[in-house]
Amino acid sequence: MHIESIIKTYIQSALQEIYNVAEETILLQPTKKDFEGSYTFVTFPYTKSLRKPPVEIGNSLGQYLVEKSGVVSKFNVVQGFLNLSIAESAWIEALNTLALDPNFGFSAPNGQSVMVEFSSPNTNKPLHLGHLRNNFLGDSVSRILKANGYDVVKTCLVNDRGIHICKSMLAYAKLGNGETPESSGLKGDHLIGKYYVLFDKEYKRQIEALVAEGKTKEEAEKKAPWMLEAQQLLLKWEQSDAETIALWKQMNEWVYAGFNDTYQKIGVSFDKTYYESNTYLLGKDAVDEGLAKGVFFQKPDNSVWIDLSAEGLDEKLVLRGDGTSVYMTQDLGTTDLKFADFHTNKSIWVVGNEQDYHFQVLFAILKRLGRAYAEGCYHLSYGMVDLPSGKMKSREGTVVDADELVAEVTAAAAEEGNAKGKIDDFSETEKQRLFSMLGLGALKYYLLKVDPQKRMLFNPAESVELHGHTGPFIQYTHARTRSVLRKAVQMGVEWSKSAVTVPLTDSEKEVIFCLTQFPERVADAARNYSPALISQYAYELAKVYNTFYAEVSILQEPNADAQQARLLLSQAVADGIQKAMGLLGIEVPDRM
Repeated sequence: MHIESIIKTYIQSALQEIYNVAEETILLQPTKKDFEGSYTFVTFPYTKSLRKPPVEIGNSLGQYLVEKSGVVSKFNVVQGFLNLSIAESAWIEALNTLALDPNFGFSAPNGQSVMVEFSSPNTNKPLHLGHLRNNFLGDSVSRILKANGYDVVKTCLVNDRGIHICKSMLAYAKLGNGETPESSGLKGDHLIGKYYVLFDKEYKRQIEALVAEGKTKEEAEKKAPWMLEAQQLLLKWEQSDAETIALWKQMNEWVYAGFNDTYQKIGVSFDKTYYESNTYLLGKDAVDEGLAKGVFFQKPDNSVWIDLSAEGLDEKLVLRGDGTSVYMTQDLGTTDLKFADFHTNKSIWVVGNEQDYHFQVLFAILKRLGRAYAEGCYHLSYGMVDLPSGKMKSREGTVVDADELVAEVTAAAAEEGNAKGKIDDFSETEKQRLFSMLGLGALKYYLLKVDPQKRMLFNPAESVELHGHTGPFIQYTHARTRSVLRKAVQMGVEWSKSAVTVPLTDSEKEVIFCLTQFPERVADAARNYSPALISQYAYELAKVYNTFYAEVSILQEPNADAQQARLLLSQAVADGIQKAMGLLGIEVPDRM
């Protein structure tokens, strides 16, 4: 048990023994800088039930902790706040415990499983900045849940059919002239994305021409020749026309090769990929079931609906009158399929907040249908990513391409690294590895440090700065800890992962306190599905270590015991940063 757990246990015992109160959940918070202490327990919530002043409760609990806990050396009470100071020996023991435990902060398997579905790209365009936020969120949440003991399954549902796919196919059929990724020098996803943009340009030109002939804009949008041909192409696809299917398969193969290259580059992978072309007809059995159970109802045109007014929603179409599916039909069927495949206790969809209403309806329907897994369904809704120039639009070619963005931040990291001259002795391979690590780390950190639910503005230049709340700052701090440990070996300083009891400075205690917070931060991040909480923790740990580094001597410390403790502290911080950043999917360099 670490310090915080011990304190909570003894507060529970104190409440039971002194006041005969059984309290399951004890909340501690860091003591405010204006007061003496490390942990604070708030007594206000107990004044009414115990009929005692908050100060009296604080004094009795504080006295109990000093006498019995072995970790609290003294206390002070300020109104309803019990501030606790920690014994010197407890800090050293805490440091020794966490430094010797490679899994500190990570939980043993809890017997629960969870599916995280993310990425969900369309095969008519390459991945862009918005996809990167989605991928990084999904990947990081998967890592955080695994660290909390869950068996995690990462899945991806690829949108590989529909009118938007047919638009790219039509433009390629008309304008491609047999162009391939090899002949064009383009990645397959970039090549197909080019034809999606070309379709939109020609489609707009046709609309303008029809409007000039006297048609309304709405009529022109429906009657534009290329739109009519794209719809005809979709019909041919649904009828399994051999030529259409062959073109569709070829173009998708090019796209998947491009996607895989990008996924590998950004360090993202999946355990199972589902394809909408295989799942779009699913869900009709669920509709029949719902009709039989009285969950759904039919209108005169034979369309099938559900009335969700009791849930604060409205009526929702689940099957068209002609028997064709809508997205909700498909999602009902696909969700059943995924549960049949993996039987997970929880299912998390990482999807932008533009789909909030859709998931409210989906989950409500699943509950009405009596699905056992419905309570474990969760929509991890996240805000869109904007640019200084405004909102991105794929069909107009104004998106920030994921591959280009990764290349841009890597180049920026290279420029920064070369300018400082600290890596002149690196081989070219080592330099490129470092620049890639820094660039990708900067990008991931920038997109993950913001609460997922918040809309955000992305500024590439800010992301690669070595100072402030950035990935490179934390990566640099890790490199600093490793440098200290290397120099100790070079100097012949003998030290081991075994701390001794020596007086500690305040900055050392601050570092140990931050290190002991890791398990609770990891648990909080899982409860809230928020990598931002881990980002903040990594930043705080880097800051307190740099303060400690500036205030005390490590390698020049004459007291061998003090030097031993400080080297152990540096080792623990290096491990802590590596684990925290690892939960974000970010690698950290040993030299930089």
